[in-house]
Amino acid sequence: MGEEKLASRYKLLSKMSFKSIEQKGGFRASGFIFGLVALENMGFISNVLIMFTYFMMDLSFNIPGAANTVTNFMGSTFILSIIGAFFSDTLISRFHTILIFGLVEIVAFIIMTIQAHDTSLHPKPCGGKQSCMEGGIGVMFYTSLALLALGSGGVRGALAAFGADQFDTSKPKGLKSQGTYFNWLVLSTTLGASIGVTGFVWVSTNHGWWWGFCLATIGCFLGFSLFLLGKPFYNIQVPKDSPFLSIGRVIALAFNNRKVKLPENHEELHENNTNKGGKKLTHTSQFSWLDKAAIIPNNTKPSELAPWEVCTVTQVEEVKILIRMLPIILSTVIMNTCLAQLQTFSQAQGNMMNRKLGNLEFPAGSIPVIPLVFMTFLLPVYEYLFIPFARKFTKHPQGITQLQRVGVGLVLSGISMGVAGIVEVKRRNQSRINPLEPISLFWLSFQYGIFGVADMFTLVGLLEFFYKEAPVGMRSLATSFTWISMSFGYFLSTALVDSVNAVTKRVSPSKKGWITGLLLDNNNLNLFYWFLAVLSLINFAIYLLSATLYKYKKEDDSLLTTEMASTNTSIAMVSASENELPKTATEEVKG
Repeated sequence: MGEEKLASRYKLLSKMSFKSIEQKGGFRASGFIFGLVALENMGFISNVLIMFTYFMMDLSFNIPGAANTVTNFMGSTFILSIIGAFFSDTLISRFHTILIFGLVEIVAFIIMTIQAHDTSLHPKPCGGKQSCMEGGIGVMFYTSLALLALGSGGVRGALAAFGADQFDTSKPKGLKSQGTYFNWLVLSTTLGASIGVTGFVWVSTNHGWWWGFCLATIGCFLGFSLFLLGKPFYNIQVPKDSPFLSIGRVIALAFNNRKVKLPENHEELHENNTNKGGKKLTHTSQFSWLDKAAIIPNNTKPSELAPWEVCTVTQVEEVKILIRMLPIILSTVIMNTCLAQLQTFSQAQGNMMNRKLGNLEFPAGSIPVIPLVFMTFLLPVYEYLFIPFARKFTKHPQGITQLQRVGVGLVLSGISMGVAGIVEVKRRNQSRINPLEPISLFWLSFQYGIFGVADMFTLVGLLEFFYKEAPVGMRSLATSFTWISMSFGYFLSTALVDSVNAVTKRVSPSKKGWITGLLLDNNNLNLFYWFLAVLSLINFAIYLLSATLYKYKKEDDSLLTTEMASTNTSIAMVSASENELPKTATEEVKG
């Protein structure tokens, strides 16, 4: 009787222990990630917004010089996310990748704080040149920017995927929760940025730029400390083989076998019986030239071949997925070029407008709080009202597909640039008539508000799309595509500013570029905005074609079609487990 009692208790303890392990991850774990995202973005986004003015007022950059420096920095930040993705997919876990690059980000903010505080580390004015940086001062300045780009980019390359890892998408509930996670991830960003854009920017503008960098340092330290405290709750996945090696192997083998004829039956291509990297992917006919990497050489057995002598169908399909993603990535670059204008030239507009809000002077750098407030309210509305409503008609777990969501954002971003051009015409005309009575700063809220809604649709849609479509071992790399698209957008902004100035300087009667010098009233910024609006419309047409031709990963289809059956099965299993526990407890009492 005593042994039966002990066995019964052990069985109950086993169930409880299994339950506690099973509860790792989920929203309890992602709560720490949301905290980090909010605290880190308080400092990062607010300082990006003050950089343009700080560069012009304290570091003696002119308008295009300051704008290009900011956009080049942002471009570098987002393209360096691929380094964080590589580390977390290949060398170390996503958890440790975030901590290492987080430390680099904190060090960068410390250096920037020191340089902003000590005026002896500021360059002397040099007559309106693009940049006056030189010598040791220049080395310190560009080193701090490089470290900040590396640290912040590395964190972003791993963070979104690490949070998504906390949800089991093999179950319908986990699939829906993961979609909610991406919405709340962006909401955490907007909440943190809203505090930074209002509080941090106001302190920087009124009490010294170095305060903004100092507050960012404190915010980052607290954020990464909070993230570290959540370690016991995380699902930490061990990195697999390098995705870059796998991609290179497929392309190299396909090239080497380019003269070999493909078998008529694709089932003759090589595939492992057990795929350790995750689910097997169904063969597709698209990009069939890559299938040659999975051809088994004559008179050989697959088990006798080394990994660099033959690839599996799944490995080939993984590369095909990445190739299919490329048009989607490139189609979102123009939108991020539009975003760059709101962080640079719109700041220059704000500095020449009436910034009074009652008795307070509203900093021009704080005007982006308007789209952030829009997003803060609209994200919960989207999550709890729009998605359930749309789901009734589309039968899709997230209401609409990720690519449809991105398309809405692309249209709105073009409209934002059109509105920005109209507002600039009004601002410039009033400034020329009576410079002492400029129009209100809040005219900029139209372009910021529209773009904020566009960003809400596009950013969440891209993160979710790249994570869900990517192979398991390439998810950090795939989610970094969102940031790479932003990077290309910022670099394209720099190239467009220089190119447009060069061309318009030759063809315009005044022999001056659209955007040049220090005085905005002497420029044609409105024409540049409208030029971007036209590019956005052309880009959207290309995106529609790319999205229509895109073929979703096939393993997800079976999960969506069996969602209701899986849910019913899960409910039945839970009910059975609940019935079993009271029965065990009853037997224990009888014993």
